[in-house]
Amino acid sequence: MITNRQELHVTFERITRFQKQIAFLRQTETNPANYRASAAGFLAEIDRMQLEVRDFLSLHPTELAAVVERV
Repeated sequence: MITNRQELHVTFERITRFQKQIAFLRQTETNPANYRASAAGFLAEIDRMQLEVRDFLSLHPTELAAVVERV
């Protein structure tokens, strides 16, 4: 769970790195099955991180504080 702006920023950077890695794989992997197998983990992690970003951004800062206190 993202709990502050610093963690949000780090998550954005990580998403970008994973997207660049997948773009590189698309250019260098010649076998479609190998590409899908290689990219699947990155894509799943991107999806997970984007959901965390969405959850963080959907809360007002005062609501976020209450959620963080419960954790």
